[in-house]
Amino acid sequence: MWKTASALCLLSIIVFSFACAKKRIELPDYEGVDVRDVLSSRRNIKSIETTFSVTFERDDTEVKGEGVLNISKNGDMSMRVYSFGFLVFQITSEDGTVRSAPEVDRSRGALLTYGLRDCFFWWDLEDFEVEEKTDHYLLDNSMRKLWMNGKTMLPFKQSVALSDGRELIMYYEQPDKSGDIWYPSKIRIELSKYAVILKIREILFESAV
Repeated sequence: MWKTASALCLLSIIVFSFACAKKRIELPDYEGVDVRDVLSSRRNIKSIETTFSVTFERDDTEVKGEGVLNISKNGDMSMRVYSFGFLVFQITSEDGTVRSAPEVDRSRGALLTYGLRDCFFWWDLEDFEVEEKTDHYLLDNSMRKLWMNGKTMLPFKQSVALSDGRELIMYYEQPDKSGDIWYPSKIRIELSKYAVILKIREILFESAV
């Protein structure tokens, strides 16, 4: 009886250990593929819907919440942020007109509109030059720079020059997959004294018909 109980206990521990083990993700391997072809394969994506956890940072202050974002390739977007189930922030951008409640200053508005658009549609880059490094590519045009892993062809850093001379910096981590599309599931966007950290929970890529 004790042997049976011990065996069942051991089996339960093994099953529990496997259930709790972190899922191993086989990352994509695009080594030898032209980086321009990889970018072109995503150009049919017209909009992205996602839910995420978010942290807003300013100096030594942090504000955390949960968010819902719908953003289009043309820059139109709508984002809502909740804390403890209550709507605490909302921002929309349509045809270049930005509205938010509560209102935000210019820096935060740029970070949450231009920043999110270029952040999620990182592949939508035109008239760029490609510089091949040892283990990554640097794509560069007059406004944006994009650093991509040479094997996975996923971004790990991007910078966007704003018209007033400031620069948006984005960092990408933790690759994940939705359907056949790979994406970074953790993103940090920085501008001046502000930073936004997104951890993607669910994401949907909608392609043009």
